[in-house]
Amino acid sequence: MLIKKITLSQFRNYSFQSFDFSEKIVCICGPNGSGKTNLLDAIHFLCFTKSYFSKPENTNATIGLQGFRLDGVMENTHGLHNITCIYRENGRKEFLVNDEPCKKFSHHIGKFPAVFIAPDDAFILSGLPENRRALIDSIISQTDSVYLNKLIEYRKVLDQRNSFLKNAFINHYSDKDLLDSYDQQLCRLNNLIFEKRNLFLKNFLPMVIQEYRQIAGDSDKVTIAYLSQLQGKNIEELLRQNLDRDMYLQRTGMGIHKDDLEIKMNDMLFKNTASQGQRKSLLFALKLAAFEIIRAKKNFPPLLLLDDVFEKLDENRIQGLLKKVCLENDGQVFITDTHADRLQHACNALQVPFQLITL
Repeated sequence: MLIKKITLSQFRNYSFQSFDFSEKIVCICGPNGSGKTNLLDAIHFLCFTKSYFSKPENTNATIGLQGFRLDGVMENTHGLHNITCIYRENGRKEFLVNDEPCKKFSHHIGKFPAVFIAPDDAFILSGLPENRRALIDSIISQTDSVYLNKLIEYRKVLDQRNSFLKNAFINHYSDKDLLDSYDQQLCRLNNLIFEKRNLFLKNFLPMVIQEYRQIAGDSDKVTIAYLSQLQGKNIEELLRQNLDRDMYLQRTGMGIHKDDLEIKMNDMLFKNTASQGQRKSLLFALKLAAFEIIRAKKNFPPLLLLDDVFEKLDENRIQGLLKKVCLENDGQVFITDTHADRLQHACNALQVPFQLITL
């Protein structure tokens, strides 16, 4: 899978600019604020129909203007594809592949898979459980459309049940038949999503640990465990037992939307004890394991987008990471850095052809 060209119109700091990509390794260099991250995010937009970063759609337009457009030419096993994303002034977003509109954006997910690594990804390890669930869901959704559709359905039913709980609390009235309907749907979806997550994590988590050991060595005893309320429990019984609490709090407290990953190092919480280098190493391990999972499922490597990942890494770690993503990977890699000479030196040392774009 390759991206051959991308054109950005009124997207962030780009009023209008096109980029042609001629190599599998593309190095994008420039000072902070020059648009390196924005260019990578534009590629992510064409793969996922949305920005990698959580922000309102209208904030992606150039300051002072409304609306934006992205056009790309991508190649996969089925040939060349023209992909267009248009965000109009009225707030409507359109997505087209070979001039055919996507009726549902979710149908596009997984056709052009990608893995993004950014400096701010540290929140995956230290932030809220929803950040770690989002990572899991992003990986599985790119290889399993059924999972993605059921996840969308689950969120819809969960919102409906939460709205029901709020109205029941305010109006002191509850429609038992309607509640039973929501619970039946949630039970079915909880079980399906839990089983898929559980099966995925049994393969994924050992890969993460293996990647971490290759990056950081064996001295750090890192463990990652899947935490879910459904482990050994019946979701129907959990919903019934917690109904009074749900009514009082006006939200559903049991289900796969509470899942998390418990990360420890030397039997202590990783986020409380890990150094900056250890955090970065584990983040790389998570993303590289995701890359391998997607490659195995798709039978081709996803795009790999590395944004400013070499800051505060020594030369040996830079060379080790580049060797893995450039020599052991036959897919396309985009790497941004503020120091062109550092990237050029690293790529020349590996004796690999690369394209240098200076912003």
